[in-house]
Amino acid sequence: MHALLTHPAVLAFLAPFLIALLTAEVLQRLRLSGLAIIAGFAITVYLMGGFSYTLQSGTQKIVWLVIVSGLIAIPISPGNWSLWRPVLMVLAIAAFVWVAQRALLQHSTATAIQWGVGCAVYVGWIVFWMDALADTPVRAASAGMALSLGTAAALLIAGISVQGKYDLAIGSAAFAYLFIMFVSNSLLPCGRSFTLPLSLIAALTACMAVLSAKLPWYVLAVFAVIPLTAKLPVSDHAPVWIQATLLSSAALACALAATYLSWHVHGWAAF
Repeated sequence: MHALLTHPAVLAFLAPFLIALLTAEVLQRLRLSGLAIIAGFAITVYLMGGFSYTLQSGTQKIVWLVIVSGLIAIPISPGNWSLWRPVLMVLAIAAFVWVAQRALLQHSTATAIQWGVGCAVYVGWIVFWMDALADTPVRAASAGMALSLGTAAALLIAGISVQGKYDLAIGSAAFAYLFIMFVSNSLLPCGRSFTLPLSLIAALTACMAVLSAKLPWYVLAVFAVIPLTAKLPVSDHAPVWIQATLLSSAALACALAATYLSWHVHGWAAF
C-alpha cells in the first residue's frame, strides 16, 4: 500500500484528481467548488511529506502562498470592486519578490534586475488574466488546466521534480473540475478561490525555474498566451462539453508548444 501511495502517478495525478472531484461535488451547493484546486494540491503536499512551517526555501513559501491565497479568495470572490484585479496583480508580484529573493541575490545586480523585472511582469500578467476568467468556469478551468499541466511538464522535463509535481497536482485538480462540467453538461461555481492559487503557483514555479537557468525564458512567453486562449469567441450558450473541448484544445496546444521548448533544451535526461 505504501508503495502504491508513493508512486508519482498517484501522488501527483490520481490522488489530487479524486480529491478535487469529491470536493467540487460536495461544495457545489455552497458555491465553493473552486476550492477543489486547494484540496487536490493539499493532498499531494501531504503525501509527499507534509507541510513545513519553516519557510526557509522558495518551494515552502510557494506551498503556503497557494493555501493562503485560496482561503483569502473566498471572501473577495463575490466582490465586484473594480480594483480587485490590479490589487491582486500587485500582491502577486510582491509574493514573487518574497519567494525569489534568494535566487535573485545569486546573480549580479544588472542580471537580477533584468530577470526579476521580467519574471515579475509574467507573474502579474498570469494572475491578472486568470482573474479575468473567475466568473466563467469553463474558460477558467480550460486555461487553468493547460497552464498547470504545461508548467508541470516543462518543469519535470527540466529535472525540477518537487515543484513539477505540485503543478501536476494543480493541473489534475483543474482537470477534475472541468471533467465534472464536461460530463454533467452544467456549470460549477468558480471564483477566485479557483483562479488565484492556480495562477500563483503556475507563475511562481515557472519563474523560479527560469531564475535557476533550468527553463529558457521564452517558455514563459508561450505560457502567457494560455489565459488569452480562454477569450476565444466560443459561444457561452453552446453545450458545456463543446465549450470545454474547443477552449481546452486551444489552451493545451500552447502548453504542448511550451513543453516542446523545454524538451528541446533538456531532452528526456530528467527521466
